Amino acid sequence: MEEKSTWGRLRWPIKAIIIAIPIIGLGYWASESGKLDGPATKTTQDSTGISRSTSTSGSSSATSDEKRSFNYTPEKPVNGEYKGVVEVGASGFNSFVVNIDKEKRWEIISKDFGKSFVYEGMATTTDIRTGLKDYIGAMFDKGVKSKNIHFVISSGAQKEPKTAAITSELKKMGYVVNLVTAEQEGKLALKCVLPASYYDNSFVVDIGSGNTKISWMDGIVKSAEAPGAKYYEKDLKDAAVYDQVKAIAEKIPSAKREVCFIIGGVPFELAKQTRNGEERFTVLNNPEKYNTDKVKIKSGVNIYKAIKYATHCDTFVFDWDANFTIGFLLSVK
Repeated sequence: MEEKSTWGRLRWPIKAIIIAIPIIGLGYWASESGKLDGPATKTTQDSTGISRSTSTSGSSSATSDEKRSFNYTPEKPVNGEYKGVVEVGASGFNSFVVNIDKEKRWEIISKDFGKSFVYEGMATTTDIRTGLKDYIGAMFDKGVKSKNIHFVISSGAQKEPKTAAITSELKKMGYVVNLVTAEQEGKLALKCVLPASYYDNSFVVDIGSGNTKISWMDGIVKSAEAPGAKYYEKDLKDAAVYDQVKAIAEKIPSAKREVCFIIGGVPFELAKQTRNGEERFTVLNNPEKYNTDKVKIKSGVNIYKAIKYATHCDTFVFDWDANFTIGFLLSVK
């Protein structure tokens, strides 16, 4: 009879243990060394409060993806009072209820964007009055006193013929109608959206339908107006608007270009694509990453691109709670 080898004489449980030992050891080494992990994530934060979470492979290749967040928490108001504002814009209505204290610290209580009932056919005085009463009633329900409700007609909306009917009805209802210029809008946007700690290195952009407002601090608030996202309705060409916006953005002092705080209808649509949960601030992607068939969004991205390449600003932060009309509330004594 042929003599079995040492391995052949071993029982199978013993063989299994012998085979398993190097496999387990190899797995342990791979786990400890990170070889079994997915792409590593490296998070860094710069002096402007921007965190960059970068996914990398184990090789020396460059990053495959970068997600950025803005780490800033505004102070909460103390013993504040509820105030309401309705913005009559070029494309519809936005309304806000805000808690504001004596130190002008504020927080949003409720917000309602893009109500455009007047611009969608409800143009009779009765329809307008009914719609406005609904807005006012909703603010009463949230605890806003009648004296603390304000109406603001944006500079873009003032160019819309239908706005005159809205203004007339508001006055008949006993409300003061506040008309603001594009320059005032830019200054009010800055008052609302730009934290004081960023006055020295940042600027503000508000891309509206009727116009774009660009503002920054230079001892006092400086503000400039450019075409809005609906410039195509005025038969303006993309290239001409790009050049015009770029020329205006180049006026921003170089020291103020580290971060852009951006608001408006088009930035709102862009930020929706990458918002993380209910975060207050969303860092926008580069303009080239946004593809859309909507003419207004494409036009707004053209404006965004002109500002980005005029200033070489790397970080555009969208504030989900901000609107220039909140800046108006902060200015009311």
